Amino acid sequence: MKFWEINYERLDLKKIKNELVSLEKQYKKAKSYEEAEEIRNRIEKFTAEELYTPISYANIRNSIDVSDKFFDEEVKFYNKNMFKFLSVSKKINKDLINSPFKAEYIENGYGLKLKIAEVSLRQQSFKTVLLDIKESMLMMDYSKVTAQAKTDFDGKQLNFYGLLKEMQDPDREHRKNALKAWSDLYESISGKLDDIYDKLVKIRCRQAKKLKYDNFVKMVYDRRSIFDYTPEDVKTFKELVAEHIVPVCAKLREEQAKRLGVDKLYYYDESLFYKEGALVPEGTAEELIEKANEMYNAMSKETGEFFTFMKENGYFDLETKPNKRGGGYCTELPKYKAPFIFSNFNGTSADADVLTHEAGHAFAGYTALHGEKDIYAQDDMTMDIAEIHSMSMEHFAYPYMEKFFGDKADKYRFAHLTEAFISIPYLCAVDEFQHRVFANPKCSAEERRKIWKDIEEKFLPWRDYGDLPFLENGGFWMQKQHVFLYPFYYIDYALSQICAFQFYKKETENHENAWKDYYKLCTIAGKQGYFDTLKAVNLESPFKEETVKTVVSFVTAQLDELRKKI
Repeated sequence: MKFWEINYERLDLKKIKNELVSLEKQYKKAKSYEEAEEIRNRIEKFTAEELYTPISYANIRNSIDVSDKFFDEEVKFYNKNMFKFLSVSKKINKDLINSPFKAEYIENGYGLKLKIAEVSLRQQSFKTVLLDIKESMLMMDYSKVTAQAKTDFDGKQLNFYGLLKEMQDPDREHRKNALKAWSDLYESISGKLDDIYDKLVKIRCRQAKKLKYDNFVKMVYDRRSIFDYTPEDVKTFKELVAEHIVPVCAKLREEQAKRLGVDKLYYYDESLFYKEGALVPEGTAEELIEKANEMYNAMSKETGEFFTFMKENGYFDLETKPNKRGGGYCTELPKYKAPFIFSNFNGTSADADVLTHEAGHAFAGYTALHGEKDIYAQDDMTMDIAEIHSMSMEHFAYPYMEKFFGDKADKYRFAHLTEAFISIPYLCAVDEFQHRVFANPKCSAEERRKIWKDIEEKFLPWRDYGDLPFLENGGFWMQKQHVFLYPFYYIDYALSQICAFQFYKKETENHENAWKDYYKLCTIAGKQGYFDTLKAVNLESPFKEETVKTVVSFVTAQLDELRKKI
């Protein structure tokens, strides 16, 4: 089924619920583990294909155009009515937890699924239904406000993504003016964003209280199935980053300033790595897709099959346009065994990054959806594992970058590797910001800006916005959509980048072994916990100081090699 040929109709929620109630009763009466497992698989298949798929499709269409009133109303309808499945969902989880075949489930590797069911049962409460609806509506408001924001710049009407492209112009004054326009645009909507976030923080704290959690942080760790490590472990990881990675990043920024020929690096310089201008992939969006198809067919049989499927069936929406939600993501339409990639191409090297990063997610999803057994195990996968798929794929794509950048491929590799490394402190900063906000949830908008400014001094000591008070006083935090939409998600990128660098190291040593472990990672999906998954694919824990130090040593050595080529 091609994406734009999918026939969407609003779900008959009562009919879907009745079917799930019937399946739940059958599951409860199962006489053997085999019978119970067959019915459980039917429940997961039905839920994914008949309930989740249409809702996912409606959300995709709403992301593509937030001004489309039809899909706006569809998403609101589901947000307001999904609580009706709460009772049957609780029964399904309770049946699994209390199954007479619990020992067989554990023996067959479903211990994690049982733990997720236990936590889900705790969080499935009618006490939070109204709060959940309000939260989802506020998140929709955030997406609309940011998607519809635009300004006139240099004779063009641009959104945030268009201005980011202008900040890669070779002319420094142009970049400076673009940052001012970008900052002014955020400042113009900052009142609305502050109000939305105030309400989100309060709602999330009330959710935690009603579910009898000490605080929202503990609740969100359970919600995200983070069982193998704690916020304290994450704090230790961030200290390792501050000690071992931040100083190296500061030196890389100094080197960048010299390369650009400027005495001091300002924020509007940070995304430009070469004096002659930003690297731009060669070709239109359609041509880039064709080049990506060639790359994935050359990379492996599995990736070739995957990307050909995506291309032939149109499971992309890539270019930025008016009223399109910001950011990029990969989601799934299980009924059609199809991932979907959403992004905002803006004519920068980030366009090539999307075709590797989001395609890494999509390849893992495609692998799980087309597996022979338990194809919905991906539903249990935590994002700290999922982001390893995406970030590692960015590095597996390095040998093919000539397709996108021609004789500037080494320059791309150097810039990309530098950016991947330098991003880690920022990823930690976003996580630290959320921890501090929820430690003091009554803090004002001004206090949040002070929190961000303090964090920048620790993790981003080179950062300077020049004479832009809004950013210089801490307004930069609100440009990160994850803070609004996916609380405490962002640290996953930092942890996963440490793992992705390990895959890159393995790739430079032995491609066959590296790809074997990576493909195994994709097939595991969500069947195992975090540390068990890392062990199964020969990755070291990012929480170990020795792992971080090894990664720093490897990356700096690779950058040294690339410097010789550029």
